[in-house]
Amino acid sequence: MLSSPKRPLLLPVSALAFLAIVSRHSSAADQPQWGEHYSRNMVSTEIGLPDSCDPGTGANVKWTVPLGAQTYSTPIVAGGKVLIGTNNEPPRDARRKGDRTVLLCLNEADGSSCWQLVALKRGGDPYLDWPNVGICSPPTVDGDRVYVVSTRGEVLCLDLNGQANGNQGFQDERHFLVPPDSEPLDVSATDADVLWVFDMVKEVGVYTHDSAHTSILIDGQCLYANTGNGVDNTHRAIRAPEAPSLIVLDKGTGRLVARDGEGIGPRTFHCTWSSPALAEVAGHRAVFYGGADGVCYAFDAWQSAATDTVGKLTRLWRFDCDPTAPKEHIHQYVGNRREGPSTINSMPVYHDGRLYVAAGGDVWWGKTHATLKCLDVASAVGDAGPKELWSYALDERTCSTPAVYNGLVFLADCGGRVHCLDADTGQPCWVHEAGAEIWGSTLVADGKVYVGTHGGELCTLAASKEKKVLATVKLDSMIHGTPTAANGVLYVATMKQLYALAVTR
Repeated sequence: MLSSPKRPLLLPVSALAFLAIVSRHSSAADQPQWGEHYSRNMVSTEIGLPDSCDPGTGANVKWTVPLGAQTYSTPIVAGGKVLIGTNNEPPRDARRKGDRTVLLCLNEADGSSCWQLVALKRGGDPYLDWPNVGICSPPTVDGDRVYVVSTRGEVLCLDLNGQANGNQGFQDERHFLVPPDSEPLDVSATDADVLWVFDMVKEVGVYTHDSAHTSILIDGQCLYANTGNGVDNTHRAIRAPEAPSLIVLDKGTGRLVARDGEGIGPRTFHCTWSSPALAEVAGHRAVFYGGADGVCYAFDAWQSAATDTVGKLTRLWRFDCDPTAPKEHIHQYVGNRREGPSTINSMPVYHDGRLYVAAGGDVWWGKTHATLKCLDVASAVGDAGPKELWSYALDERTCSTPAVYNGLVFLADCGGRVHCLDADTGQPCWVHEAGAEIWGSTLVADGKVYVGTHGGELCTLAASKEKKVLATVKLDSMIHGTPTAANGVLYVATMKQLYALAVTR
């Protein structure tokens, strides 16, 4: 039985012990969530990272670890551990075979295995949970807790230590991690320790599509997650129009605290995949959310999780990134490659009073072009929303979250181009043709821009106003996620391998 808002599956914890847990933080050099802290900027302060590597000779390769056969997630590094979502092909535990989703926890030092979460797929209609796709959502680490969203639309809280410190919280992994009609499996030392589960399908009526992609944002005791609500298998109907797109949970218990009331469901062209950002702006702690309807929303951050009622997020403003796009009967544009509604797949990025938002056509359906908007959110007044400072047109759709660094903005598009723009004007400084689709984001670290392609190439460029290609390295298979930098190491996940890259002396 899964968690409910009233009776979460969490063992009682003394107030003193709980405060000790939540007061611990990851070290400054860790990368405990996707993007730079709350702002979601794809910039790292790490230095001394390699320009290139040679997997054949081992040059600048600290270690590599085989993943599954399909990996779409981005690695996260915290507390001496590396976490990455993948699938169960081949199984690492002979007891847990078949199509499953996996969250691997590895030792940061050498890539050796600590534990794994082997979660179930939904089964049935493949569009609810696409077959053989592993966990796509990058986890978020807060102290000793790991928060991740499964492909089934479940928010899970796990113990970063796995079963090493005993089975805590949930206590029923032996039933939860096996199919309903199967014999339960005893928990082993290599299994994840599940502390609580919040099922968004059962609790808030979400209708999942393809696979959830959610990077959880944590602010104090509140946990923010986009829900993954989307179309059905016809791609022309929203089965759960009343389901929320953004929810707030108590990070300690998994209890539902608040939800948006924007009614985004009927305006969702494909699925809800953009994750929220947060910043202190004009006296408000604002949560920025890129809606699946092409509208960027700002909400007043939820003040407290200490309430028994479920509240509604207060909207500060909304900004329509594509006001001339169709707003009604939107699913008739599924096959139209020239026009149609816009959506926001990547995360909004806050930097120096400005918000950078990429919106446009969906990855698979509708029109093929997009735009990057720069908004003056520091001067936003009421529901009128922020002033648009500039807009940059993209010939291709984008899933990439911007990286704002040293007066420049870096962004990749699905056509395989990396764009460098002037942050003040939006004028292009240069465009790099990477030669294959890019679904991940650019990472700026150590004065370099790192980005992976569907051609399996890791491209490294100078993070400067003048274009300079530092290296292009062919790895073993496609790259879908974003490189991660932590503790002097660059982590790159391909479909089948995780690479830990560091300068060899």
